[in-house]
Amino acid sequence: MSSGGDRARPDAGGGAALLVVGDVVTDVVARHRGPLAAGTDTAAAIRALPGGAGANVACWAAHAGCAEVRLLGRVGADAARWHERELAAAGVRPRLVIDGEAATGTVICLVDGGASAERTFLTDSGASLRLEPADWSDALLDGVARLHLSGYLLFSERSRELAGVALAAARARGVPVSLDPASAGFLMRFGVDRFLAFAAGLDVLLPSRDEACLLTGLSEPGDAAAELSRLVPLVVAKSGAAGALVARSGTVVARVPAAPADPVDTTGAGDAFTGAFLAALLAGATAEEAAAKGCGAGALAVRQVGGRPPRRGTGGAAEPG
Repeated sequence: MSSGGDRARPDAGGGAALLVVGDVVTDVVARHRGPLAAGTDTAAAIRALPGGAGANVACWAAHAGCAEVRLLGRVGADAARWHERELAAAGVRPRLVIDGEAATGTVICLVDGGASAERTFLTDSGASLRLEPADWSDALLDGVARLHLSGYLLFSERSRELAGVALAAARARGVPVSLDPASAGFLMRFGVDRFLAFAAGLDVLLPSRDEACLLTGLSEPGDAAAELSRLVPLVVAKSGAAGALVARSGTVVARVPAAPADPVDTTGAGDAFTGAFLAALLAGATAEEAAAKGCGAGALAVRQVGGRPPRRGTGGAAEPG
């Protein structure tokens, strides 16, 4: 397998496309100022927006200039057309499997309207984690230079099996595979050992600072990133306002500063980083250069509401319908 840390080879896997496999959900973003008032009303600005970690990564990769981005995801019939339109408008080629039983996943994002713009998620995964091996075809890798898996796939048995099938198919073709652990909360319940067993087959791991520390039991993000890079050839730990850490072979080899930003909503900042990072690797950047691109995208993401990139020439995503 590729180390993932060298400059990308445009012919890797027989093409230069990025394939993302992951979640597509509807985000209901509620920005409130001050603490939530239990048992009564709290004023908030509320919007329904397209989201999902996998879908967000794909959109940010396209926004960053990746020539071809594909997305495999699963949605309910209730919002399939809307999500397909939004993905296509963002420059992504969607392959959305319509679930006959479950509705599209929904995430309620409670965003503190204060200076931190920190968010709390209430998640109904719905159809998004009902992806299964039958939804996969090896033809999805035709012309693909990199495969990215959303970590949310590991948190249900069906989608975890699909992730394993996709990983094995990519390895057979020599296509590098990256993964973002996605959720410290879900990761804790899933189990660190189970996650690390899956991660041993990856080329690139993109955890948040908290996820890296959780996976190693270490309190210092640099130590955690270095330790993880003994298992996965390239680890890029996203640290928000502290930038990012790039680690290889047990050593932090670069500390990339964050781009300045006044946050409005931190939803999707990590996805923005990952999408721009992968696009830069595909364009031939080093991991350190790609991390700088990721930091720039993360700063852009937190200056707006929602997890998707701004749509060029419009006011943003359309409402569902």
